[in-house]
Amino acid sequence: MLTLNDVLQAREKMKGIVHQTPLEHSQTFSQFSHNEVYMKLENLQKTGSFKVRGSFNKIMSLSEEERQRGVVAASAGNHAQGVAYSSTMIGIPCTIVMPKGAPLSKVQATKGYGADVILHGDVFDESLEYALELQRQRQATFVHPFDDLAVMAGQGTIGLEILEQLPDADVVLCPVGGGGLLAGLAFTLKQLKPSIQVYGVESSACPGMTAALRHKKPVTITSSDTIADGIAVKKPGNITYEYIEKYVDGVVCVEEAEISRTMLYLLERNKLLVEGSGACPLAALLYHKLPFTGKKVVAVLSGGNVDVTLISRIIERGLVESGRFVTFTTVISDKPGQLNKLLRIIAELEANVMSIHHQRIGAKVLPGQAEIHFSLETKNQDHIHHIHQVLMKEGYDVEFFQ
Repeated sequence: MLTLNDVLQAREKMKGIVHQTPLEHSQTFSQFSHNEVYMKLENLQKTGSFKVRGSFNKIMSLSEEERQRGVVAASAGNHAQGVAYSSTMIGIPCTIVMPKGAPLSKVQATKGYGADVILHGDVFDESLEYALELQRQRQATFVHPFDDLAVMAGQGTIGLEILEQLPDADVVLCPVGGGGLLAGLAFTLKQLKPSIQVYGVESSACPGMTAALRHKKPVTITSSDTIADGIAVKKPGNITYEYIEKYVDGVVCVEEAEISRTMLYLLERNKLLVEGSGACPLAALLYHKLPFTGKKVVAVLSGGNVDVTLISRIIERGLVESGRFVTFTTVISDKPGQLNKLLRIIAELEANVMSIHHQRIGAKVLPGQAEIHFSLETKNQDHIHHIHQVLMKEGYDVEFFQ
């Protein structure tokens, strides 16, 4: 059974090791959501994620005999780094099992913190099963990423900080996958301020906690690929579910496009690099998934470990989804001045040409014609629609792609 004293003791253990992260007001998200929005910047935490809080508290609770046998953990990335860092800090052996598709940056960072990394399984659940097998073979201690009271107590220290930084907070939002963060946070906040509301946010591609609450118990779901890989858990924890069912006011889902747009907003407006799971709470606000306005809302940005190769794809997808990038093809007469005429129209419509591909051979191209493939930088979806209408009026047969 978790107690408030467990959370307070966890904070004492991690003093000087774990950062007290900033709580910053966001004018941008306040305006969009019609609330006063504050961001709890766990993306600036040691190892780039809140996970170090729970893993450090768990490892510090081990006996000397348990430390000598070492620890084993399974993780898609952030928990791995937290366990590796914490183990290295106190000098104990550490083995991490990660899915084969884990972001390279997270794999390398975990190795950099001193862990022995094993890549096994296509999804987290398969990595977890293998890690438990290793733990039994080696008689090591398994550091669960979420379904553990010591881990939950460590994550609950975020709640202590939030209420110290913003005592009059009305609502707190955080991502939910396995449930360790949401359970520990909700428990802590409700002990200190029963009136506060706490909501979890997950990707609609992997709505494990939504399914658990609907079935009144954790169940294994079928999931799709999600940009929020940190919360892609098919079955939440049994312990975490009990605390979430008791202390959390609701769980909502956000779509993949909404997550990627929010990540782009954070990059552009707030100069913050936040991973998909960390962007989910703000996505829920931005796209009005929650039943309140006019509240002081804290969104926990849980992590910032984004693979470098993914950043450009996030930006590109966000631009497309928000109507700021579009491609189209059209066929023109292959005569001098015809391409220039089309370019003048596009310039007058205030679209910026990013690239042009010109070809004279194709299924839709007749002799004496040329097919032009344009990539344009645009303002929004209305701007794209206007460009389409004008080109059609000018006699161009255009096909847009997004």
